[in-house]
Amino acid sequence: MKLVIIGYGYSSAAIAREIGPSLSALHVTARSAGKVGRLAAEALEASVFDGSSIPDTLATALDVATTILVSAPPGDAGDPLLKAPGFAALEMKRLHRILYLSTVGVYGDHGGGWVEETSELRPVSQRSRQRVAAEQAWREFAEKRGLDLGIFRLSGIYGPGRSAIDNLRAGTARRIVKPGQVFNRIHVGDIAGAVAKAFWHDAPLGVFNLTDDEPCPPQDVVAHAAGLLGLEPPPEIPFEVADLSPMGRSFYGENKRVSNAKIKRELGYAFRYPTYREGLAACL
Repeated sequence: MKLVIIGYGYSSAAIAREIGPSLSALHVTARSAGKVGRLAAEALEASVFDGSSIPDTLATALDVATTILVSAPPGDAGDPLLKAPGFAALEMKRLHRILYLSTVGVYGDHGGGWVEETSELRPVSQRSRQRVAAEQAWREFAEKRGLDLGIFRLSGIYGPGRSAIDNLRAGTARRIVKPGQVFNRIHVGDIAGAVAKAFWHDAPLGVFNLTDDEPCPPQDVVAHAAGLLGLEPPPEIPFEVADLSPMGRSFYGENKRVSNAKIKRELGYAFRYPTYREGLAACL
């Protein structure tokens, strides 16, 4: 099996570590030459790719790939790989599956109610509208080429180096309270585990929510993390007076509980970190 990863970041690197030992070839992309150089120093085959063109090294890797994992976010012009000059002309005769990392942001606001993969998409932010468009563009590409497509809608990602534990240690954690607000989250280890499960799955995939079992108020997560560290939690800050960036404030404009029942049922995936409690303990 030969895998190409478009956009080598926090989540896709975890996926590569999970799947990599079983692959015959792995090629990844990054936006800067500096990062590609660092990846090469780690013995990873990598190309610089920012959507403006497809370098020969990437074209060669795509031409023999059996699976493409797309982790790079879309922009105003659409998905960077689909829009890249020359991509549509690549034959990629060995390719049989696309794995696309999307976001639960495509559901938008559901007033705190539960959503599943068939729920109405009500994207609020521009970035979520771009994700909806990218999902559809990959559906069309996969259908035209006769490829299997797996779309994974990820909730808020956390893990080692990127958790409430780390924020508390850095002195940047805040407990912002908006009554009735819940968020969904997913440990990076479960992103890797679930996508690896899908990578080796024999049957056609589809759309899967990738989120843990317990949507909850964000202040509860910070309080639990503080308890694990033996610290007093930060004081509660009412949402109305919290100093938030426009993007940070936009997250509080969407309230939903995302179900993970389908990925358990259809892929048989057992979550390593079913709630933030197990996930935070692993971040200590």
